[in-house]
Amino acid sequence: METGRSRLSWNIAKLNSPFRTLILVCFVAVLSYVAPKLAGALILHPQTVWPLWPGCALLVSVLLLVSRRIWPLVIPAAFAAFVLYDLQAGVRIGSIAWFVLADTVQVLTAAFCLNYFFGGVPRLNSVKALSKYLFFAVLLAPFAAAFLSAFGIQGDYWTSWRISFLSEVLAFVTLTPAILGWVSHGPAWVRKSRAYYLEFAALITGLVLLSYITFTASESRSSPALLYSLVPFLLWAALRFGAMGVSTSVIVVAFLSIWGAVHGRGPFTSGGPFSGMLSLQLFLVFAATPFMVLAALVEERTQAEDELRESEERLRLAVHAGRMYAFEWDTVTDAIVRSGQCADILNWMDDPTRDTGRQFVARIYPDDREEYAATETGFTPENPTYQTRYRMLRPDGSVIWLEENGRVFFDAQGRMLRTIGMVADITESKTGEEALAGVSRRLIEVQEQERTRIARELHDDIGQRLAMLTIELEQLRQRYSDLPAGLLYYVGQLRDHSSEIATDVQSLSRELHSSKLEYLGIATAMKAFCKEFSDQQNVEVVFAHDEVPRTLSQEISLCLFRVLQEALQNALKHSGVRHFEVELRYGSDAIDLTVRDSGSGLDVQQAMKTRGLGLISMAERVKLVDGQLAIDSQPNRGTTIHARVPLSVRSHSMRAAE
Repeated sequence: METGRSRLSWNIAKLNSPFRTLILVCFVAVLSYVAPKLAGALILHPQTVWPLWPGCALLVSVLLLVSRRIWPLVIPAAFAAFVLYDLQAGVRIGSIAWFVLADTVQVLTAAFCLNYFFGGVPRLNSVKALSKYLFFAVLLAPFAAAFLSAFGIQGDYWTSWRISFLSEVLAFVTLTPAILGWVSHGPAWVRKSRAYYLEFAALITGLVLLSYITFTASESRSSPALLYSLVPFLLWAALRFGAMGVSTSVIVVAFLSIWGAVHGRGPFTSGGPFSGMLSLQLFLVFAATPFMVLAALVEERTQAEDELRESEERLRLAVHAGRMYAFEWDTVTDAIVRSGQCADILNWMDDPTRDTGRQFVARIYPDDREEYAATETGFTPENPTYQTRYRMLRPDGSVIWLEENGRVFFDAQGRMLRTIGMVADITESKTGEEALAGVSRRLIEVQEQERTRIARELHDDIGQRLAMLTIELEQLRQRYSDLPAGLLYYVGQLRDHSSEIATDVQSLSRELHSSKLEYLGIATAMKAFCKEFSDQQNVEVVFAHDEVPRTLSQEISLCLFRVLQEALQNALKHSGVRHFEVELRYGSDAIDLTVRDSGSGLDVQQAMKTRGLGLISMAERVKLVDGQLAIDSQPNRGTTIHARVPLSVRSHSMRAAE
C-alpha cells in the first residue's frame, strides 16, 4: 500500500526539468514577497513591531516539500524577495543585512534539522514528532536567529530580541504546521464525506464569528473573559480534525486578533503597542501549543486503534484459516466461554461457545481423559503455562485432534482463578504425521527385513562356505605335509585369513540381526554387543542394567538396540576417548537407555543436520515407539544420549480412535 509520506513526494518532488524548477523558484519569490506584504498590511509599525513574521515559516515549508538539490536556487530567490519588501518598507540597509543573516541561520537550522530527523516531510501525528518539531523549528531556530535580527531593530536590544523571537515562534506554530498538514492530508481529505466537509466549515465559520466578536470589539466593550469562549472550538478542532484542524483554527484566531490589536480593538490594546503585542503573541503561542499536543495525542491514539483493528482482523483471519478458537475457563464457577470460531471445529448440537469444565471433559476421547485431567494439576504462579494435545468426540461420531495452549492466573494466595488460551484443530496435521510415521515405520520394517535377510545369508551361506574353506585348507596342509615348507606356510596363511574373514562375517551378521535379542531379551543382547564391541575396537564399555523382562515388545527392544549400536559407533568415531558407559534402566512405566562418554563433545544443532552421525535416524526410531531422544553435549565435557520409551505405548492412529 502506498503510504502517506510517499504520496507527499507527489508532483513537487518530480521537479526534475529546468522549466519546472524555474516555475518553482519564481513561485517562491512571489510568495516570499506577497506574504510579508499582506502581513504588513495588518500592522501599524512595519519597521519595528511585527507580531508574526511569515517569510521564514513559509520558506521552510517549501524547502521541506522539495528536493535538497534545488535549495540553493529557492533560498536566494526568497531572500531577494524579503530584501525587496524591506527596501520598499523603508528599512535601513544595515538592518536588512542583519535580517538576511538572521533569516539564513533560522531557515537553514530549521530546514536541515527537520529534514534530517524526520527523513522528509514532518508529520505531526504523534507527541514524539511534535516534540521534535517544536524544539527545532519553534524554539531552536528562532532563538538563535533572534540574537542577530535584534541588531537590525532600533531601540533596546532585548526588547528587539523578544520581538524577533516571538514573531518567528508564532509563525512556526501556526503557518508551517498548517501548510504541511494540508499538503500531507490533502489526498485523504478528497475521500472524506460531505458531512465531514460541512462539519469543518461549521467549525471555521463559528470560529470566525466568535473571534470577530472577541477581538474586534472596541476597547471599552472588550472583555478578556471572551477569550475562554474559544476553548470549545479549539477542542473541537483538535479532537475531530487533528493537527491540521488546530493549526488552521489558530491561523483564523491569529489573523483576527492581530488585526484587532493593531487597530486598537480587543483585549490586547492596553499598555502600548509593545506591551499589547507581547500579550497577544504569548496568548497565541500558549493557546496553540497545548491544543497541538492534544491533537497529536488524539491522532496517536487513533493510529493505535487502527493498528489494533488491523491486528485483530489479521488475527481473526489467521484463526479462521488455522481453525482455532479462544477460550476462558473460570475455575471458580467451572464456566467455559469460547469464541465463535469453535462452532465449525466442535460441531456440537448445543451452543459450543458456552459449557462447563465437567461437560467438556466428558466429550474428550476416553483414552485421553486421564492425561488431560493430569494437565490441569501442578500449575504454580512460577509455571502458569501449558500445552497439551488430545482427541475430542463429536456428536456425529467423528474424532478430531486438538492442541491447547493456555495460561493460568492465580490470586494473591496462589489459588487458580481462571485459564485463558487458544485451541487449534490439528486433525489434518496429525493425519499427515500418522501417514509420515507409517511411511517411516514401513521403511524401518523393510530395512530390518533386509538386514535379517542379509544376516541370514551371511550366516547360513557365506559364513558356512568360509568355514568349509578354512577346514579344507587345514586338511590340505595336513594331507600334503611333505610339500616344501614355504608352500605349507602359505597354505597356513590362507587358512588363517579365511578364518578371520569368517569371524568378521559372523560378527557382521550378528550386528545386522541379533538372534540373542530375539531369543534372550534386550539386556542380554546389549551386554553381548558391548563385549563384542569392546573386543573388536579395543575399548572399554561398561554396561549396567536392571532386570528387564524378556517379554518386552520386539519393536521397543529393536529400537533401543539400534540406538545403542549407532550411539557407540558415533562415540568411537567422534569422542576421542576409549571409555564408554551404557545404562539400561527398567521402570514401571518406561525403559531408559543412556550412552555416555567424556570426550570432546559436539554441537547438537549442527550434528542433527549431519547425516553421518545418524542422530535423525535414532530420533525417528524412538519417535515411532512414542519415545523421546535427548542429546546433552558440551565442548570438552562429553556427550550423553538418552532414549526414553514408554512401556504402555498408546496407539495414536486415527483409525484406532475411530
